Amino acid sequence: MLHLKKIRVLIIDDSPLVCKILSRELPRDPEIEIAGMASDPYQAREKILELKPDVLTLDIAMPRMDGITFLEKLKKYYAMPVVVLSSLTPASSEIALKALELGALEVMHKPVGDSPYKLQEMIVMLIDKIKAAAQAKLTDETLGKRRFASVSPKMIAMVRALDKIIAIGASTGGVEAVRSILLSLPPVFPGIVIAQHMPEHFTKAFADDLRKHCKIEVREAKNGDGIHPGLALIAPGNYHLLLASASGRYYVEVKDGPLVCRQRPSVDVLFNSISKCAGKNAIGLILSGMGRDGAEGLLKMRDAGAFTIAQDEASCVVFGMPKAAIDNGAVTKVLPLGDIPRELITQCMNS
Repeated sequence: MLHLKKIRVLIIDDSPLVCKILSRELPRDPEIEIAGMASDPYQAREKILELKPDVLTLDIAMPRMDGITFLEKLKKYYAMPVVVLSSLTPASSEIALKALELGALEVMHKPVGDSPYKLQEMIVMLIDKIKAAAQAKLTDETLGKRRFASVSPKMIAMVRALDKIIAIGASTGGVEAVRSILLSLPPVFPGIVIAQHMPEHFTKAFADDLRKHCKIEVREAKNGDGIHPGLALIAPGNYHLLLASASGRYYVEVKDGPLVCRQRPSVDVLFNSISKCAGKNAIGLILSGMGRDGAEGLLKMRDAGAFTIAQDEASCVVFGMPKAAIDNGAVTKVLPLGDIPRELITQCMNS
């Protein structure tokens, strides 16, 4: 019988309850085993060297050394895949974003205090994130040291198609990819809607941080928000985002509902709604992430006449979602991350 190599996870957390829950629930998936547990980064350092795990789950607030300091040291001396587990507070959400900038691949909320139903959903998503982290490519190209195609002021001045809708879907590795794209866009640009796999509270912190640095306005979406040029709306964590239209204007709906493709928000849910409402007036973009979420929805967008783009393998942290969309025939053009802002601007110049 063929035995597949399991993903060995080291849990770094000072909460005995969290360690108990994770060590009980994660191995229910046959592809995962617990390599060990550590209550602080000093123990973790020794166990990483001894046990050689494939993925770390990391708490941020710990005794003796906080998770951010540990991540900085890890990135410098022993880079490896990390999934951050954090409590659901505004302050911890901002710190978790800092963790992503330092190379953590995912952030998740802790399971403590959840109902059995919510705990099961959280474990489903955490397992997916651990599997994605195990497949991640930690290279200069995927972690931020990448070239960007130049965009001239003349090109920016020729942006005309302000009634278009730009739809973006992303998962593992997508936070920094989305950030790099939005930072490159001019203030006068078509409205953007984004489904990024991320827990509640973290999406607001992500949007608030982007708003400080981008030329466009960035907000966490609220139900009924209108879409207009110069605005990007990010799906709130734990809710689906859909495009709707009435009286000649676009707006968004924020809805609860079951996991779709094991995710909430789901890229497929957003893209499906875009195909119905915007048709050929849309541009679809699928970025780094594991799984198939977005592949079917992007195909529906392309069938409806939309121009569609997938991030290429070399620049993806995880190539799963773009590959699924490419294999599905959903993609018009495959591009490195650094070329995507220029392509978006080009598509909006003369349309």
